[in-house]
Amino acid sequence: MFNSLNPTMIAMFLVVLVIAITLHEMMHAFAAKALGDDTASDEGRISFNPLRHIDPLLTIALPLVLVIIGQPPILAAKPVPFRPDMVRFGDWGSALVALAGPFTNLVLAVVGAVVFQMLPNGTSSLVYNFVLMFVQLNIGLFVFNMIPFPPLDGSRVLYAVAPEGVRRVMNAIEGFGIFGLVILVVLLFPVISPVINNVNNSLLTFLLN
Repeated sequence: MFNSLNPTMIAMFLVVLVIAITLHEMMHAFAAKALGDDTASDEGRISFNPLRHIDPLLTIALPLVLVIIGQPPILAAKPVPFRPDMVRFGDWGSALVALAGPFTNLVLAVVGAVVFQMLPNGTSSLVYNFVLMFVQLNIGLFVFNMIPFPPLDGSRVLYAVAPEGVRRVMNAIEGFGIFGLVILVVLLFPVISPVINNVNNSLLTFLLN
């Protein structure tokens, strides 16, 4: 993501990250409310205020360190409180709540790509790099969160169609919370990272071309 590590690029990364995560989490809460669960709404999570959504360690420090050492920016925001028993359409309603977050990032990536294509000749490299980073990071968040592994959002879609035995395993993994992400990174990410990179690059090429 960075051609060179410097304070300006790091600051831009943090700004883009905060925007992407804030809208991602807010839309989880909005979708839950629209489907009948007011839990997140009552806790003020339908908000553009990033302080309601970010965790200083897991949302900012963790991905920043990973980017600095040349790894994909894996992160976690404050969990959006959610009661699956309250939403309409059962497991599919829960899946819709989960999908609201990553698909928000996909929409942001599309908007960013349109802006990128409209940048006139002579645009400053600062603006160019900011918009490009905006597209890249939102694509990355979309693809990563769609992995069907708890506690990532894609797991809710798998859960809606999975047999009971698979659901029990997924519930056990989800109980680990952020440590489930550690399991994913340590055990599975080296195997699936080529696929993720290919999907990221394909989406980036499609949107920017």
